[in-house]
Amino acid sequence: MDFFSGILEWFARFWETLTWGRIALVLSFTVISIIASYGLIVIGMIKIPADYFSSTYVKEINRDEHFSLRWAAFIIKNTVGFLLIIAGVIMIFTPGPGVPTILLGLMMMDIPGKRPLEAKLIQRPMVLSAVNELRAKYNKPPLIMD
Repeated sequence: MDFFSGILEWFARFWETLTWGRIALVLSFTVISIIASYGLIVIGMIKIPADYFSSTYVKEINRDEHFSLRWAAFIIKNTVGFLLIIAGVIMIFTPGPGVPTILLGLMMMDIPGKRPLEAKLIQRPMVLSAVNELRAKYNKPPLIMD
């Protein structure tokens, strides 16, 4: 019973401190994050090779760059991917493109076992058709699925 009374007390304190400025701040953050997510999704889905989800896809690694530059890019790419996954999970429960954002985050990360999860997400009929329509709009070939 203490748990529920604690929640009710938190809501009461929250409601008392709620101002129009805070509402505007949260609303602004929500709108900006949705716009940024859509922008990143469009760029990501257009830039990936058509055979990215195919079993024949081989990732190119640029060995010409300095080790520290490759390592920094690896850390930044994985951090951004992780943040996109977190944002996508949040967007599942709030307005925004949750599943495509999670997919983009997974594609950015270098973790073992991500390929089956990526394939499961992209093979959802609504997601695959939306991605292929987007790619067609920018004169890119549709994604090849195995």
